[in-house]
Amino acid sequence: MAKLVVFYSRADENYFSGSRRYISTGNTEKVANMIAEATGADLFKIEQRVPYAADYDTCISQAKKDQQVKARPELVSMPDSLDDYDEIYLGYPNYWGDMPMAVYTFLENFDWNGKVIHPFCTHEGSGLSGTESRIRNVCKGATVTGGLAIQGGMVDHARSNVERWV
Repeated sequence: MAKLVVFYSRADENYFSGSRRYISTGNTEKVANMIAEATGADLFKIEQRVPYAADYDTCISQAKKDQQVKARPELVSMPDSLDDYDEIYLGYPNYWGDMPMAVYTFLENFDWNGKVIHPFCTHEGSGLSGTESRIRNVCKGATVTGGLAIQGGMVDHARSNVERWV
């Protein structure tokens, strides 16, 4: 069976250890690409039909509101099935101790029985924040392994950590 790296990532203005800068590729996407290279996995990017704003302050306001109302943003696309995959690497940035709501939209649309999910996140100090147990609660029947958390500002230097984890 094949492996799949599913991830949510955001470019544009991002926060890095007290400062902000614009990036063309999001931190979680960078890690997702490292995992795909190390494992030969396919890639699928979770994208909201209505993306958050490019500027950081507006984005975090929008994302916080979605989290507070437990929104399930509509996605641009969704795989027809995950039947061809037995291992899923699931990546996301940590937004206030949780996954972005678009990740829940994705997770709630599939049967996870018999799948193995390897969570990974990027963050600026929060780590995984218990997201592994939230994934277990949503993905009934899946085995959720110990996750990997990488500080966003360290992503460009994380290849060896990622390779050890996979």
